[in-house]
Amino acid sequence: MYVPAHFAETRPEELQRIIREHPLGMLVNHGADGLDADHIPFMLVPDEGAHGLLRAHVARANPVWQRCPTGTRVMVVFRGAEAYVSPNWYPSKHETHRQVPTWNYQVVHVHGTITVQDDEKSVRGIVARLTQRHEASEPKPWRMGDSAPEYIDGMLRNIVGIEIAIESMVGKSKLSQNREARDRLNAADTLHAGGQPELASAMRQTP
Repeated sequence: MYVPAHFAETRPEELQRIIREHPLGMLVNHGADGLDADHIPFMLVPDEGAHGLLRAHVARANPVWQRCPTGTRVMVVFRGAEAYVSPNWYPSKHETHRQVPTWNYQVVHVHGTITVQDDEKSVRGIVARLTQRHEASEPKPWRMGDSAPEYIDGMLRNIVGIEIAIESMVGKSKLSQNREARDRLNAADTLHAGGQPELASAMRQTP
């Protein structure tokens, strides 16, 4: 990924926030048939392993867990907030007319090594933790115990767990850091008014 120095995102807390708030990752691997990608919801576990872990599960029918056996190095891409930015949103444009359109966004590339977990205990634990994480905002969170045990047992037999030991994370926050502060902040206000509060907040908080 091309990352100019002024767009490099190195703050661990911001990299982790992007992953937590945008957990649908794109798992990229290179196998015998060339490049492939799978879109999988992951859970970040920052305090396990040398640099943290990613946990998820996939359908047993999905060949990705066989294409990427334990020990395979992979990359997972997490895309954060993104939006078009018009030059009309920059106050300086109306003075100098020397601005062009652009696209602002945040993205994290996670590099690591995969471990396949194909035992009932591990798979059940992954599903329970993922459910707890994503149901947390519900008024009455769903739990596996809400369904008949034999139904859950059958569903668990149809999935396989995966765990990725994080080796490195490369982040990019393209947030108009290369513009005047007044241009960046006015663009952030315009994005917020247009329904992009997350990206607007990141633009306001960028160093």
